[in-house]
Amino acid sequence: MASTTITPLSLSSSTLIDTKAATRHSAAASSQWVALPTLPPTPIQSQSRAAKTTAYSRKIARNVMAMATGEAPAEVVATTELPDIAKTIQEAWDKVEDKYAVTSLAVAGCIALWTFSGMISAIDRLPLVPVVLELVGIGYTGWFAYKNLVSKTNRDVMIQKIKNTYGEIIGTS
Repeated sequence: MASTTITPLSLSSSTLIDTKAATRHSAAASSQWVALPTLPPTPIQSQSRAAKTTAYSRKIARNVMAMATGEAPAEVVATTELPDIAKTIQEAWDKVEDKYAVTSLAVAGCIALWTFSGMISAIDRLPLVPVVLELVGIGYTGWFAYKNLVSKTNRDVMIQKIKNTYGEIIGTS
């Protein structure tokens, strides 16, 4: 463990006046200083640094040679291949005719999300509102479970409503 040196705290006070220090009182009264402990020296890593530098230099030389011969470096070939989700997004974006409208809707959606987040956090800071809203949520959940999940006939009706709604949205049932 590295040794640390700490210098003592030196403070001057204007309330304690010494006869010998009366002449130095004006200069020393306002000075306060504290010395922090020194940090241990950093470990020497010259060998690993040299190895990293050599490996980086070889990588650059290989890329320069590949470019001079007209071949693409191996790293560039590996990074140009996009994941499947990026390809899907790219294809969907290419199919969009009115990119300005889609971009405007995306920006408007982000602004609305930010605004509603601020409103919810402001409401959450009010003293009784979060507790009341939590009680309303618990009450509605209990009512929904009692109405739709307790008896088998009600469960079947709810499942059929869900399937009908799903079929309307997707287009198939």
